[in-house]
Amino acid sequence: MTAVESRPAGVVLTPSPGGHRPFGARVKAFVALTKPRIIELLLITTVPVMFLAAQGVPDLWLVVATCVGGYLSAGGANALNMYIDRDIDALMDRTAQRPLVTGMVSPREGLVFGLALAVVSTLWFGLLVNWLSGALALGALLFYVVVYTMLLKRRTAQNIVWGGIAGCMPVLIGWSAVTNSVSWAAVILFLVIFFWTPPHYWPLSMKVKEDYARVGVPMLPVVASNRVVARQIVLYSWVMVAVSLLLTPLGYTGWFYTAVALVTGGWWLWEAHALQSRAKAGAAGGKLKEMRLFHWSITYVSLLFVAVAVDPFLR
Repeated sequence: MTAVESRPAGVVLTPSPGGHRPFGARVKAFVALTKPRIIELLLITTVPVMFLAAQGVPDLWLVVATCVGGYLSAGGANALNMYIDRDIDALMDRTAQRPLVTGMVSPREGLVFGLALAVVSTLWFGLLVNWLSGALALGALLFYVVVYTMLLKRRTAQNIVWGGIAGCMPVLIGWSAVTNSVSWAAVILFLVIFFWTPPHYWPLSMKVKEDYARVGVPMLPVVASNRVVARQIVLYSWVMVAVSLLLTPLGYTGWFYTAVALVTGGWWLWEAHALQSRAKAGAAGGKLKEMRLFHWSITYVSLLFVAVAVDPFLR
């Protein structure tokens, strides 16, 4: 989450014309536009899939090229997202320090930066990896910017469900980078991330729902009670764990991945049901402890995809 300074929400700190904007701070601001911490999570799901696709160690140059292309593509999508959402970002406490809100980067600069990354990343993939990966990366970018940010985010409580498809694409990109194709293994892992995204993000949305309510973004916790949100989290969690276990019976993974998927999935379900129990009991504020599941969700997906990478060496 972004640090927030103590100032009224909605006050945009825009430098005066010709105002001093230090070079170092400007560089950091452009990097911040790419949302590096989110991209770290995307790469966690990309690289292990390349190991599974290669059934061993993939070409290391290919891994580097795919990671660089993935960073550029996701960074472009995130920059364009901030450009489009700069109006509501100025009103939300957790986004009040984003570069387009503070004025460290102008809207025009942010738009040009995002578009440039979109073009460069597509060409990078096409020329240095393969054009299938380039098409998938461009599709993910367009889906995130157009479908999620422009069409779904401010209109429906299902925004994160369908908008999350963009976050699933790195799995397909990683597989296609190695094989220049897409297989059922990649589709299954795509679905794992698809069903993981809502129960990963909804606990955070529960924590900051006042922010979303203030700007009229209908995240599920804004329009539904904690009991309803927790029930949805449990349903998605069960489907996610079930889907994660499909790789082994279909012959793509062995005992190690299965053991990790069972243990981590079991712990996830424990945390999801615990959240539901607290919601049913009427817990609110700090007593709801919704961030326990949010933090565990990041650990879960990291461990699961590490197992994806390690499993080929133990079969």
